[in-house]
Amino acid sequence: MRISFFTLQTKKILSNLLAATFVAATAFVATQQANGAPRSVNAFNSNWQFSKGTIETITDWTPVALPHCWNASDGTHKDYYRGPGTYVKHFDVEENLKKNRFFIRFEAASLKAEVWLNGQRLGDHRGAFNAFIFELTPYLKARDNELRVVVDNTYDNDIAPLEGDFTVFGGIYRPAALIVTPRECITPMDMASSGVYVTPFNVSGTTASIAVDALVEAESKNLAIKTIVRDCNGNVKAESRTDVQTSKHGFKALTDTLTIDSPQLWQGLDNPALYSVEVKLLRNGKVIDSVTETTGFRTVDVDVTKGLFLNGKAHNIRGVNRHQDRINMGWGITNREHREDMELIKEIGANGVRLAHYPHSKYFYSLCDSAGMLVWAEIPFIGHFNDTPEFVENIELQLRELIRQNYNHPSIFCWSLFNELGGKDPAHIVKSLNDIAHEEDPTRYTVAAPNNDGRAENDITDLLAFNVYPGWYWAGPEVMCYAVDWKYKPEKNQPLAISEYGAGANIYQHAILEKAPKTDGHYHPEEWQAHCHEINYLELDKRPFLWGTFVWNMFDFASAGRNEGADPGMNDKGLVTYDRKHRKDAFYFYKANWNKREPMVHIASKRWAVRSGDSHDIKIYSNCNEVKLTVNGQQMPNVEPTLATFVWKNVTLKKGENVIEASAISNGQTITDSTIITIE
Repeated sequence: MRISFFTLQTKKILSNLLAATFVAATAFVATQQANGAPRSVNAFNSNWQFSKGTIETITDWTPVALPHCWNASDGTHKDYYRGPGTYVKHFDVEENLKKNRFFIRFEAASLKAEVWLNGQRLGDHRGAFNAFIFELTPYLKARDNELRVVVDNTYDNDIAPLEGDFTVFGGIYRPAALIVTPRECITPMDMASSGVYVTPFNVSGTTASIAVDALVEAESKNLAIKTIVRDCNGNVKAESRTDVQTSKHGFKALTDTLTIDSPQLWQGLDNPALYSVEVKLLRNGKVIDSVTETTGFRTVDVDVTKGLFLNGKAHNIRGVNRHQDRINMGWGITNREHREDMELIKEIGANGVRLAHYPHSKYFYSLCDSAGMLVWAEIPFIGHFNDTPEFVENIELQLRELIRQNYNHPSIFCWSLFNELGGKDPAHIVKSLNDIAHEEDPTRYTVAAPNNDGRAENDITDLLAFNVYPGWYWAGPEVMCYAVDWKYKPEKNQPLAISEYGAGANIYQHAILEKAPKTDGHYHPEEWQAHCHEINYLELDKRPFLWGTFVWNMFDFASAGRNEGADPGMNDKGLVTYDRKHRKDAFYFYKANWNKREPMVHIASKRWAVRSGDSHDIKIYSNCNEVKLTVNGQQMPNVEPTLATFVWKNVTLKKGENVIEASAISNGQTITDSTIITIE
């Protein structure tokens, strides 16, 4: 069967305390839009002042720029700072205040934020990962405006996540923008979305249609929208004008439907074709505002026995999980770091990514769009929960925000509702979340990632996946076959995936082990991680009914409560180290199996440069059909690979240095790798 679909009172001492501090931190924001465009989006990231604490406790300030994370240096410490921090920015605007509206949009602040302008409280936002927006217009002055944001990452019983194997960093850790629009506009106030929703439907290689909803705040009667669809080269493929009005999310919605002939399909890695959709708001035929969004035309269908299909073609996901933090940066990373992560994911050859365990940056979703990655998007409903109206309201809000803010990304094919829930009977909460997801977006699947069978909440979502760790937390890696088959229940018509599997590895620790090391101990040799993945993947790859498999994790990440693998505060299950400087051997195992575009040869255990014993297995990962191995100039007999893994057993090595060289030929090109192993 296929299934197709956040009170700080204002004090007079504030201005006295801050006036001298912020003279040099004044920003001038122009309302004159470039090229006569009806709106502007102004980066609002420089010239902020920050201090831990609130106004009553602050004694000094530090200049910062956004994104900013106050746990950049202590996020791997068990007692990392969780508390309030205050940001203040002074700025001017040019005149014409009466002709425009002004909005401040923060892409994220953790865990909750309260925003003030010129002593007036604008509101708060509760949740660490989604964007939020406030209108500044009623309290804005032409000169010396003071914007204050109090952020707090203190544990809060009403805000998910209540637990999780990752550090909850604090700060305004994603960018901010000042949006200036005309008085009548396409609203940015629908949960900080763009106000434009693009829904492709009836998609085929011959034709495709899109429904466009533009949410408007306007009193004029003679309103219309003009919609222009362009391909990646800027060619106009369809355009129309309509004044049809409905209602959506409490706003006036102008709706349109267009058809594109012979569309290029968004075909994953092979051809992630993207289209722009420009929506112009007209009053009496004159353009008064415009918003441009991106879309792609594709279908995703999942069959309980045959797996996932993209545009009718078999396309099971071979993917990775990703956390967003970086060494010495925490969550406060820039587009540069996002791009580096994407390049590594592309290099390994993955065709999908689970963005765990929370909403990620809009920029990274866009990178997935253009790279052709199928995306599993997730809310932070993890482990422990509180069955209280406040908690439920918050997690439902976080889901609605995720969907509305990221609705137009063609890479996203499913909304994930929970990860490894515990406690008693969360099914009624999951049922509500499932209903909300389908109400907000009937075109995408819902999914969940439990780690236990037989729980009622597991039966609710359209798709299901399990987190399983044979060869690490229990049994041996070969038990992956039973772990999958026990969970596969085709009679339930709920297609199955494996959402997490893997093992820890420290690149400075090496040994050949017969069984898993103590997982909470300080010894995680790199070789066991690679071995575990090889055997796990061997079993997973045999089962085409699995619509996706997602390695845990692409990158090492901060988990302040951990103390293992000789790196306190880290989860070391990444295929790449926390600083992104070192690809672990298991990375190359997957690259050899997944990346067919880039011929490669990699000798495993090269970091194990000094060893004892007179014979060792030599292991090489390669996506080439044949690999030649020489040891100290002597060519070894050829061996046959298993899943792109070539192993020469019990190779005799001499005392002292041994030169190991590997080579392969692909399309007339010779690819080589070499290392020196010293035998003591």
